[in-house]
Amino acid sequence: MRALVDLRDEQVSILDAMAREGGTSRAALVREAIDEWLNARRKERLMAQFGGWADAGRPYEDGLAYQMAMRAEWDHRP
Repeated sequence: MRALVDLRDEQVSILDAMAREGGTSRAALVREAIDEWLNARRKERLMAQFGGWADAGRPYEDGLAYQMAMRAEWDHRP
């Protein structure tokens, strides 16, 4: 897919220099930068999910403490 993107002159100059040094094209550098940004964003979203149950009103510090507390309930029979 082709996309039209407006860049500042300074950005184009830097991309041109990097492309010459790396023996690649500006388009390849832009694709690489977008891939890196998308991967970083994906990791941020994934990391934001960790600990999601922490605000569930449970006073446990870690998963093992929670597991032990749940199993302890099995010992209490009416």
